[in-house]
Amino acid sequence: MPSPLFAERPSQQPPQRGQVDALISQTRRLRGEVDAVRRDAAADDDPRARWQRALCDLAVHQLDDLNAHLGQLKEGVPQQPSRRPDEESGPGARDGRPLGEEATGSLLTRVGSAEWNLLTDEVSWSDELYRIVGRSPGAGPMSLDELPTLVFVEDQPLLTRLVTDCLVDGKPIDGEFRVVRADGRVRTLHMAGEPVLDGEGRTASMWAVFRDVSELRRSERAVRESRESLRLRHEQDRAQQRLAVELQEAVLPAWRGPLRLAGDGPAPLDAAGHHLASGDAGRMGGDWYDVLELPDGSVLLSVGDLTGHGVSATSQTAMLLGALRGLALAGIRPGALLGHLNQLMEAAAQPALGSALCCHYDPATRTLTWAQAGHPAPLLFRDGTGRALDRPEGVLLGATASGAAYEEARVPLLPGDLLLLHTDGLTRGEAAVGADAPGAAERLLALAPRMARARDARDCVRMVVEETGGPERADDACVVAARVGDTA
Repeated sequence: MPSPLFAERPSQQPPQRGQVDALISQTRRLRGEVDAVRRDAAADDDPRARWQRALCDLAVHQLDDLNAHLGQLKEGVPQQPSRRPDEESGPGARDGRPLGEEATGSLLTRVGSAEWNLLTDEVSWSDELYRIVGRSPGAGPMSLDELPTLVFVEDQPLLTRLVTDCLVDGKPIDGEFRVVRADGRVRTLHMAGEPVLDGEGRTASMWAVFRDVSELRRSERAVRESRESLRLRHEQDRAQQRLAVELQEAVLPAWRGPLRLAGDGPAPLDAAGHHLASGDAGRMGGDWYDVLELPDGSVLLSVGDLTGHGVSATSQTAMLLGALRGLALAGIRPGALLGHLNQLMEAAAQPALGSALCCHYDPATRTLTWAQAGHPAPLLFRDGTGRALDRPEGVLLGATASGAAYEEARVPLLPGDLLLLHTDGLTRGEAAVGADAPGAAERLLALAPRMARARDARDCVRMVVEETGGPERADDACVVAARVGDTA
């Protein structure tokens, strides 16, 4: 019923039927597209997937409501069909939730109306309002004094305030509250209404429209909860990333060197190392390097890469480095050392695979003894040219049972020779390419003329970083450079 309060306002012309039909068609088409996205959304425990699906559910409910409103606008004021007493029952009446086509937006089942005449105490309810609140039409409509008995105790003050403001101050009603149906089900209703004034400006009656928005609010609540779950997951991921970065930085300083090792020997070694972080902090991996001077004056150079990312990979890296240093200090040679590391990987609580390269340099004889476990060979630069050393046999750490043998190779070095050890992430771009892939090792070997002019090992590492580094790195990587010095 239109309110006389707005009788002096210019009336709006109703929309043309063709315009409404076009809007209905667009709404239905959009609803189908959103529903298709909802069906494709993964129904798993991933917070992001739950958030996406909740948003789709909310959009579907809102589009259903929009389609229903446009449908009512097209059809005009609906006729109130007479209903037999036996039509009050059924699943839709019992739970207050429409079935079939009605479940997707029919205003005849989701919107009801009422009017309270203050002069005659007459009350009229639409059939739909009885169905929404789960009240039998035989019980008759409820007065304004009785209406709060349907409402949640916590929401009763809100309803009282809305009705009082409408009757006393002439304010429009616009609010939501929860009702408890006779069958115990809880529904959320949105109430919109206005006072109707008589010719003398006094409140003669009040009318209201009640809309069941339970499903809509349920979808909105699901969106909020899934968004909060997603936020918590992001916070947890960031915390793990910070922990992984801190742990890796504690084990691997960004720059190490230049170090003058075996300084008292006939051929000291100038060494430097660097860790190149991934452009994505979430892909912090298990790449590592180490430069260790041993008690007998020799030097152990090593690099490696464990599978996995995050805290698990960095913690295993710390464990592996500790074991490697202990074995090296105990005098274990590179081949046997890798065998022990393989046993350690086999016995780890979290099995993983890893590649490794261990190089033992004896300054007294300028001899490099090295072994590898599925790792790219060292690059040797001499007199402005470079080559990859021939690899001895060796399988990945953790790939075989205990007892795997790792062969050793020996290479005599000359003063001025430069060794370059690296992991297989030294490529620029979105996708990581193995260092043994065509073109990867060649890029490093092409630096040979510049390496020959470098002042020290750290300068050589800087050249490699400039050539292969960048913010778009898909994976982290490590590099170690060691140059043989002249006789002390």
